[in-house]
Amino acid sequence: MKRTYYLFNPGRLSRRDNTLKFIPVDEQGNEQKPRYIPVEGVEDLYCFGSLDANSAMYNFLGKNGINVHFFDYYEHYTGSFMAKDYLLAGQVQVNQVLHYSDKYKRLVLARKFVEGAAANMLRNLKYYRNRGPEVDPEIEKMELFSAGIGKAENVQELMGIEGNIRQVYYQSFDKIIPGYFFGIRTRRPPENELNVLISFGNMMCYAACLSVIYHTQLNPTISFLHEPGARRYSLALDLSEIFKPVLVDRVIFSVLNKKQIQPKDFDRQEQLCMLKKSAKQTFIRAFEERLKETIQHKKLKRNVSYKRLVRMECYKLVKHVMQIEAYEPWKAKW
Repeated sequence: MKRTYYLFNPGRLSRRDNTLKFIPVDEQGNEQKPRYIPVEGVEDLYCFGSLDANSAMYNFLGKNGINVHFFDYYEHYTGSFMAKDYLLAGQVQVNQVLHYSDKYKRLVLARKFVEGAAANMLRNLKYYRNRGPEVDPEIEKMELFSAGIGKAENVQELMGIEGNIRQVYYQSFDKIIPGYFFGIRTRRPPENELNVLISFGNMMCYAACLSVIYHTQLNPTISFLHEPGARRYSLALDLSEIFKPVLVDRVIFSVLNKKQIQPKDFDRQEQLCMLKKSAKQTFIRAFEERLKETIQHKKLKRNVSYKRLVRMECYKLVKHVMQIEAYEPWKAKW
């Protein structure tokens, strides 16, 4: 079974027959013990340090359908090398473009993404309300904002509603995770522990959604809620909105409340906060376990992993743009 590999150190990537050879380099530039990875077992590579590889290496990765996602020193997602679009289907792509270019059709889908995201954020708060934290004020405000989703007349108005919902939602984090202060949402750079975990987790979710989209007939550059832009796969941003509450936020609550990640696992420099390498590894392990976790699917009547749910969400989008079945976002029921 193929899996994701994470390269935390800078280093050199080369090929030895059907095996990837990665030689890590320490802070002094000294080469460390090589790591050998069988290419047939690789689905994605996540690089958190500079990667030295030539064009022949990337040709080899592309031919084997291996995507590479890059993150900079500050844990910001910087881009991806995506293998050739071998699953793209002309008719699906044409209809995807038509749904983006038609203002009404685009708005219908954009509303669904925000509806799904809001429902899953609310589900998180209702889950933790039953465990002690007093989050009723936030729930009430979020439900009030959510009532306006169906009334939004354009995508810009919809993005404003989504922003208001998420702002209130983040205000509840202090109550769910005692001992940590959220403050306001800061990104570049994140200024405290909660902000850096949210940013790091959101980028992991974005990259995971992008990899799943790549294995479907959808074009990742054509989106509906977020505006398509140069040098970004904006459909992954749309899709990740639905799954961030369950794949990222629930992991954050878990690793902090279980003290798997503690204040000592962060580097603070004036108005900058970063995760230490060990904390990144801890978070990624928890994130990977979450993707593999299964839930009972009501319609299929069998257990389905969260990663599979993301793939199924893509299939539902294909059916929608092909006018086979109207899209309804996945909403957590627990």
